[in-house]
Amino acid sequence: MALSSDTLEAIIEEFITREGTDYGEREYSLATKVEQVKQQLQRGEVIINYDAETQTCQLAPRR
Repeated sequence: MALSSDTLEAIIEEFITREGTDYGEREYSLATKVEQVKQQLQRGEVIINYDAETQTCQLAPRR
């Protein structure tokens, strides 16, 4: 299933801001973090799991 770019962006932003805290050595802007996640999706390192029962989705590492 293909997602619109707006929907994909919203899913990624929700995932990134869910914790609300960044413990990394460098601080990155939201736009930079979104781009990093998009690249991980394109490389197949991260996948989007959709649960039809709860109508929610999660980003997860590919195993």
